[in-house]
Amino acid sequence: MQPLSAAVVIQAETLELLEWPRLCQHLSTFAATKLGAVAARHLAIPETLDRSLALLAQTKEVYQLESQLTAVLSFEGIQDIGASLERAELQGILSGAELLHIATTLAGMRRLRRQIDGQPDVPVLMELLADLRTYPEIEQEINRCIDDRGKVTDRASPKLSGIRSQLKGLRDRIYQTLQGILQRKFAAVQENTIAQRGDRFVIPVKAPQKSAIPGIVHDTSTTGATLYVEPHAIVPLGNQLRQLQRQEAGEEEAILRDLTEKIAEVKEDLERLLAIATALDLATARARYSLWLEANPPRFIDRGGGESITLRQLRHPLLVWQQQHEQGPTVVPVDLIVAPPIKVVAITGPNTGGKTVTLKTLGLAALMAKVGLFVPAREPVELPWFDKILADIGDEQSLEQSLSTFSGHIRRITRILQALGNAELVLLDEVGAGTDPSEGSALAIALLQYLASNAQLTVATTHFGELKALKYEDDRFENASVEFDNQSLQPTYRLLWGIPGRSNALTIARRLGLNPEIVDRARGYVDRTDQDVNQVIAGLEAQRRRQERKTKQASKLVTQAERLHEEVSQKASALQAREQKLRQQQEIAVQEAIAEAKKEIARVIRKLQQGPVLAQRAQRATEEVNKIAEIYLPSKTAPPKPKPAYKPQVGDKVRIPSLGQTGDVLNVSEADGEVTVRFGLMKMTIAFTEIESLDGEKVEPPPKQKPAATVPPPKPGPVVQTESNTVDLRGSRVADAEAVLEDAIAKGYASGTGALWIIHGKGTGKLREGVHDFLQQHPQIDRFELAQQNSGGTGVTIAYFK
Repeated sequence: MQPLSAAVVIQAETLELLEWPRLCQHLSTFAATKLGAVAARHLAIPETLDRSLALLAQTKEVYQLESQLTAVLSFEGIQDIGASLERAELQGILSGAELLHIATTLAGMRRLRRQIDGQPDVPVLMELLADLRTYPEIEQEINRCIDDRGKVTDRASPKLSGIRSQLKGLRDRIYQTLQGILQRKFAAVQENTIAQRGDRFVIPVKAPQKSAIPGIVHDTSTTGATLYVEPHAIVPLGNQLRQLQRQEAGEEEAILRDLTEKIAEVKEDLERLLAIATALDLATARARYSLWLEANPPRFIDRGGGESITLRQLRHPLLVWQQQHEQGPTVVPVDLIVAPPIKVVAITGPNTGGKTVTLKTLGLAALMAKVGLFVPAREPVELPWFDKILADIGDEQSLEQSLSTFSGHIRRITRILQALGNAELVLLDEVGAGTDPSEGSALAIALLQYLASNAQLTVATTHFGELKALKYEDDRFENASVEFDNQSLQPTYRLLWGIPGRSNALTIARRLGLNPEIVDRARGYVDRTDQDVNQVIAGLEAQRRRQERKTKQASKLVTQAERLHEEVSQKASALQAREQKLRQQQEIAVQEAIAEAKKEIARVIRKLQQGPVLAQRAQRATEEVNKIAEIYLPSKTAPPKPKPAYKPQVGDKVRIPSLGQTGDVLNVSEADGEVTVRFGLMKMTIAFTEIESLDGEKVEPPPKQKPAATVPPPKPGPVVQTESNTVDLRGSRVADAEAVLEDAIAKGYASGTGALWIIHGKGTGKLREGVHDFLQQHPQIDRFELAQQNSGGTGVTIAYFK
């Protein structure tokens, strides 16, 4: 046997170091068949980018398909029939149970194909199923000849049916004969039953009276008191029965042989069917595992084209499993953003701070993307397709092989260097450790500089301070560190970019109670330059924490300001309404008083008509009263002069009263009477009537020609998608979506948001139709419509509350 190459050995070691077999075991639990579970536990790593893209496309299509179907893909009935196919090819005879497994597998694959056939946007799955042959005629023949227990049926052949009819008649004759003997010789019988010994029928006879029932003794009880005798009267019938049973067995064997030959003739097609079933089950397991992980599909990038590695909120999949299934601690995600020039990242910091976990998380993410799994990180997930993932993690010390820690690391690194091909991801834990610090540091620097020129990306953890300076000498290097809380003496597991880690050994020693005199003396032995560097690093960390605190405080202040602004706007609106109501009440009171006064004056005039002078005086009195009315009723004679109409301009800040928000004007369309406004991260187009200046000035919309025949419906207020009024149903079945939608409608109706944004995706439209049917019948929904094209189009529905 030839020795394995260094590349093969180090790749196998890397999979073990990253605990890849554990992840594969977790994946296998999502498989529906034994075939898929075995394939998942022995998951092969693709060697080409095209193969990874094909696997990823399968995962995406199954993920999308199961989110659209009302039921998940069913693999019911599909069995591992590989061994049976091999035996059929070798001219062995398959049993009825094995043939039944083949028939159920053919039927199961036919049902699975019907689920996928006709579904839109699944070209990869349709191509996979293109060569599938399920041989319904063979399935029907097996079901005709084999029953549910795996036994050959009477209808399998006329000859077998005839033999079994004869067997039944012969057994009936034997039973009748034996029943007669039992009745006549009841005194000599131990029990009034008919038994079998082998293929012969016997009756239990008392040993002292065996002469009463002459025949052949086939067995004796343990005590010897009972003899099992086949009476001479049925011996010929028993012989005939045995001959018929042999004929029956021969005919059954002939039927099974004929069916087996039919299977052998199509062995290649059935092996292809098994391969398709395995591929589909594996794709389904990947999709379901990705959904469980809340992972997102990766996109392979070209770092040579200037694209950055982007892995935000990346979580270790094994730690997620431990948290969910084994009550493990909460998983702390890390952010990995690596720009194109960077080829080496040096991670420093205290032990148990999460450096090694970061290496393993990145390595598993790269492997998951290669095999077609989604990556547990926030979108977008962007990383290169690495030709190989090579790792030196942990201690390879071996007493049997006389290897020290340093020797073990060097041997593994040697295998890594031999396997390099310029497109690898290299992960090194405690590079250069295990030997003299000065020589180990020099070796680590030389090794990382070599890898910067010969590997696509290298991530290394270290305690050597000299490696921190490489960033300032070579733009291909970057520093990162794991954060450490000096107050609690515990790591936070957060990864900080751009800041090298610092030693915390002396600080930890003092806080844990070590003699301060010893700690102070130790500080004196530390190089002054190292102390200065640690102080600078400590200052940078403190500055980062202050900035983070200020950012959080600023965010809270913004939230408070927005809330206060909304409250002030509501109070101002209430005051304006109250003022208007008081003004109207005053006008009504004055009108009533003046009307009463005019009545009195009219009566006076009628009484004074006899005297013209007095009448003239009364007329002048009436004119005076009218002047008073004009003073108290300005709205009756001279309405206040309106302010000039406000016209928004690009760059103005305007208020949207219905939303309680202020925003910047991006575009003005006077022809349509609309403006485009941005507030926060959101951008929307609304009518002039929905905005006002910061001083409260309204916009006068341009006059429009109204149709004479019809009256247009009132234009609804602006609908803005926010996190609180949005529900995402993608990936849900219709039945599950209705429950989620009912809860969202209840919350939205109670909070008075006015509308609900429902993201259901485009796909086949089945989920959208189910949502629309549900909304159509809901008592709290006034109407609903599809969103505009730039807001999701047919993939989003906006429902308005009554």
